[in-house]
Amino acid sequence: MFKKDISAGAKSKVKSSAQRAIRTKVVETYPLLAPHIDEIIPKKSQLDLLKLPDRVSLYALDNEPLFWQHMDDPIIPHLRVVHAFPTCFSRLGIDRGAIRFVLSGATLMAPGLTSKGGRLPESDAELQEGEVAVIEAEGKEEACLVGQLKMGTQEIKEKNKGAVIDSGHYLGDGLWKLTID
Repeated sequence: MFKKDISAGAKSKVKSSAQRAIRTKVVETYPLLAPHIDEIIPKKSQLDLLKLPDRVSLYALDNEPLFWQHMDDPIIPHLRVVHAFPTCFSRLGIDRGAIRFVLSGATLMAPGLTSKGGRLPESDAELQEGEVAVIEAEGKEEACLVGQLKMGTQEIKEKNKGAVIDSGHYLGDGLWKLTID
């Protein structure tokens, strides 16, 4: 989604009522972020809404991107938020062979998750289609991709083929390089 360098469009202030709704939505979507929400989006702060290409909305605080949302899709954290609070998100792992493809913006395919170096959650922590997942690379400390799953983890294990995340935010993409003035 953000393969090319992008520039922010219109920048506007988010009303306090909308900001409260965003905070609530973030905590509903990512319950493990609840203890940190005041650190991420302080109550008395002023969020900015930036319009990006392809109908993407970016929420930023003090010129630091926090979350983005494509139309009515779930609100997705920026990788900087994921790196600051790594244990607060559902995480999957890819093998070494998939790293270069993910970092070049390719679609994440199921074999990268199901091979020897990949990591899927146990059956008691399955993720469903449409949920947001953070992808970590084998042998690396930081997450490299965050996006919405196109199929659940149970289906990934059963089929072992097909696209898992086709458009997300990855290290080095246009959203990562975006500077907000």
